[in-house]
Amino acid sequence: MKLLKSSIFAASLLILAGCGSTAPILSTPIENIDLTPLKETPLTEKELQTWGHKDLVADTIPGMSVDKAYAEIIKGKKGTQIIVAVLDSGIDIDHEDLDDVIWTNPKEIANNGKDDDKNGYIDDIHGWNFLGDSYDENMEKTRIVKKGTSHPDYAKAKAEMDEEYEQYNGSKTRLEQILSKVKEVNTALKAYFKKDDYSIEEINAIKTPDTSLQEPIAIAKQILGNGRYKTIDAVEEAIKGDIESVSEYLNYYLNTNFNGRTPVGDDPNDITDTNYGNGNVKHVKKTESHGTHVAGIIAAERNNGKGVNGVANNVAIMAVRTVPNGDEYDKDVALAIRYAVDNGAQIINTSFGKYFSPNSEWVRDAIAYAGKNNVLIVNAAGNENTDLDTKPVYPNDQITTGAEVSDTFLTVGALQNKYGSQMVAGYSNYGQTNVDIFAPGSSIYSTFPENEYKAIGGTSMASPGVAGVAALVWSQYPKLTAAQVKQIIMQSGLPINRDVVVDQSKEAMPFSKASRSGKIANAYNALILADKVSRGQVKL
Repeated sequence: MKLLKSSIFAASLLILAGCGSTAPILSTPIENIDLTPLKETPLTEKELQTWGHKDLVADTIPGMSVDKAYAEIIKGKKGTQIIVAVLDSGIDIDHEDLDDVIWTNPKEIANNGKDDDKNGYIDDIHGWNFLGDSYDENMEKTRIVKKGTSHPDYAKAKAEMDEEYEQYNGSKTRLEQILSKVKEVNTALKAYFKKDDYSIEEINAIKTPDTSLQEPIAIAKQILGNGRYKTIDAVEEAIKGDIESVSEYLNYYLNTNFNGRTPVGDDPNDITDTNYGNGNVKHVKKTESHGTHVAGIIAAERNNGKGVNGVANNVAIMAVRTVPNGDEYDKDVALAIRYAVDNGAQIINTSFGKYFSPNSEWVRDAIAYAGKNNVLIVNAAGNENTDLDTKPVYPNDQITTGAEVSDTFLTVGALQNKYGSQMVAGYSNYGQTNVDIFAPGSSIYSTFPENEYKAIGGTSMASPGVAGVAALVWSQYPKLTAAQVKQIIMQSGLPINRDVVVDQSKEAMPFSKASRSGKIANAYNALILADKVSRGQVKL
């Protein structure tokens, strides 16, 4: 499932609450990082759109020092092109800020109905679509329940599914009630002002003896008072979006009578059944936006005067449509990883995950295959504020003994844009052993389908940020191995010695215990360390 932090109840709870360089690169100033002051003023609109690229020391924003890396180290050096495979939902490969960074298969002739390069995939011009014409899907737990009581995970999956169904069914009812009340408020105030648009300032200035307006005024002040929404119309739209999200859980994710795989035509439980999918890697509907957003974080065209700048400046995005609106299939993930490796990807981003994985061995074998072929996988940690040292999320590179099948699998947790005790995003998974590093993930502004741009958050957004750093480093120092790139990113990050809130149900704890590295990914430092490693000055 796409690891995107849901906005459910965002508006509603307000109401319910009432190649290397020729000269050595010099030191990186991290010695006094913990003395960095907290940023007191709110971020500007521009800072909000670019905060993940900012520098903690210079800007007091916990970004990855991407702007500083370009200004002081890259300085226009393009480097070697790196192919990054984005295993995700469909991608808008015609987007104005992505169209020049999309990978094209040099051995395939477009639209001739032939497998020109003999790789087993016909007309895979920009990648491959393992989902065919499908879109909505069950959660893996729902698919397990559908298999019956003989499945070893049936009881656990059934209990979780039933609990979630009750939760979301109740939530839908409450949201619909809230929406009805908000509509009443909006109607009353529009009638009072005799216009459709009105501001919080106008609401605050109302002076009327009409007692029937007191409740609408009070509720409107409560909803708009914190500045998150400018109008009640916007609140209505947010709640409608929440209802739509809840309905997806009820109608597709948790519905045992729904089979989203039918349009694909394969047997998803047979790893040898590979004759399925097609070369159309684009999104099937505008709301299928996750892959486009992820691709933009990595490699949106830099300095073209449009939208956003991706982290990496010399990347070709290989689009591999793998993640439906629901849980991904282990078979698709395993074959997608192998497709990316076999067709030249050096980095694979996997911004998805789930907690049941009946054929996890297929995926681990593919991860090991990637490692053996010098491919780095950058993976989102997940959004359930869970300790991954105690509860595994899939995909992962671990076998039952705890040993890792690959040294090129990098798992990333998410930060929000305020430095201090609350810098770890409240939803982010963590783990001193099974999460490797943290990076900006909340409210990340990037590309959306049909030439749009939006800010969304999750470890899904932190992972491509780090994939971009990896591509930037590898582009400048192409002789490095995938394992070296991983270690460089982990070792060069900013070490934070502050206590932070990691588990939202517990007291603050040292940031160093939230991940294996105890650090924030940092492009500037990574390039410095990569330079030293490439010169033989440092051994990893």
